[in-house]
This record gives sequence, C-alpha cells and structure tokens, in this order.
Amino acid sequence: MDNLIELTIFLVKNLVSNPDDFTVTGEEQEDNIILNVKVAESDIGTVIGRGGRTANSIRTLVQASAYLHGQGRVKINIDTK
Repeated sequence: MDNLIELTIFLVKNLVSNPDDFTVTGEEQEDNIILNVKVAESDIGTVIGRGGRTANSIRTLVQASAYLHGQGRVKINIDTK
C-alpha cells in the first residue's frame, strides 16, 4: 500500500499550487484499499479537473499500479481540509 500512497502523493504534488498543504492517507478494508486525499480549498478544482477528468486519471494510474503489484482494488476519495 505504501507504493500506492507514494504514487498518489507524486501525482497530486505536481498538480497543486501549494505542495506542502495536502495529505494522503490509506487504509485497507478486506480486499480494497481506500486512499483519502485532502487538499486546500483553492486546489480542489485543479485536482478534480473539468468534469472529473483529472481525478479519474489519477484513479486510473493508481489502480493500474495496484493491479501490477497484485494489491486489489483501490478507491480514492478527494476532499478539502
């Protein structure tokens, strides 16, 4: 799970205007991994993107990494602090 958190941090850090003002935490539930991304209110639009395209792209990349490492399904929740 640590590699998925690191990948998510890398992706979000390159999107937000204040890279020190966000957190990524993870928890495992049965066969699923849930990642919670908390960003500043000013960055939420950038991370989600128009129509959710950026958020879906982040989810796709992280899910692909989880699949390659045999880690099961990943759910990413994006919210403000």
